[in-house]
Amino acid sequence: MTVTTQAPNNGQPSGSSSTRRMVFPFTAIVGQEEMKLALLLNVIDPKIGGVMIMGDRGTGKSTTIRALADLLPEIEVVTGDPFNSDPNDPDLMSEEVRQQVEGQGDASLTATKKKVPMIDLPLGATEDRVCGTIDIEQALSEGVKAFEPGLLAQANRGILYVDEVNLLDDHLVDVLLDSAASGWNTVEREGISVRHPARFVLVGSGNPEEGELRPQLLDRFGMHAEIHTVKEAALRVQIVEQRSEFDQDPQEFSKHYHEQQQALQENLVQAQNRLADVNMDYDLRVKISEICAELDVDGLRGDIVTNRSAKALAALEGRNEVTVDDIRRVITLCLRHRLRKDPLESVDSGYKVEKALQEVFGLETSEE
Repeated sequence: MTVTTQAPNNGQPSGSSSTRRMVFPFTAIVGQEEMKLALLLNVIDPKIGGVMIMGDRGTGKSTTIRALADLLPEIEVVTGDPFNSDPNDPDLMSEEVRQQVEGQGDASLTATKKKVPMIDLPLGATEDRVCGTIDIEQALSEGVKAFEPGLLAQANRGILYVDEVNLLDDHLVDVLLDSAASGWNTVEREGISVRHPARFVLVGSGNPEEGELRPQLLDRFGMHAEIHTVKEAALRVQIVEQRSEFDQDPQEFSKHYHEQQQALQENLVQAQNRLADVNMDYDLRVKISEICAELDVDGLRGDIVTNRSAKALAALEGRNEVTVDDIRRVITLCLRHRLRKDPLESVDSGYKVEKALQEVFGLETSEE
């Protein structure tokens, strides 16, 4: 997903404010800093691989994700293209658009701007609904690839949200993760093949009481955020009052966060532009791998995601060099779900990651 450098729109869709559906402002959300940080870093660098958010019911998971999608500035898409093709980037074009450009040049394209798509995937969705379908009868009779795009096509260059992902069929989870990792979706039927771009930030949420994902699938998510119900009474009252104010007059409530929304939106645009220039010292990369080895993390996904996340955090905060503190703030998000589970052990995985980091970097416990 690419955040364009157009003039900020306060995270609000274009069009009449009296007719559009209002969304709770991202900057107004209280607490849940771990979840918000993970989402922002994935927007800056979608190659991190998405976020799995596990936590109690009623903790604002869906609200936060919708607020993030509403915050992002509009993207430029090819008019009438069902895959949200980017008119300026061949890697983000569908085959039809690319062929049109090759035959007639860029001048043949007309572009419009639209909000970053935020697609909800229902638990009962079929594979055809997710991936799309090919009309064999029309293909044989008319000699064309009659393709009906699915949810993966709609989510291209946007956010695909799966609530209760731990209850979703494992096969569908495999399909989602494969598309998120490769950036493409391929549908094949009766010798006919259709391929289209499917680059999106995959966000899954669920309640651990209702079951866990298989470790093989959990490992494919870039980050794993844990959220809990707020215990502090004053903070709970603040959240309830905010929600009440928003429900009574959404437009007036959103006006109070206009400047904060605009500032964060500009910061995300600048962070994406800065990301390629962020450097990480070789010694820091070695220590990240030492931590992964110390924790006996299988494969290299943990190393790669931690490197990417630390760079994205530095970019978010306007820096070109990664620090030890950047690594400390993201490494638990990147590794806690990759550790081997011991059913007899009650130690939280986040604590184990933090302890390994302190040992490798020689940090004091007080720096937590």
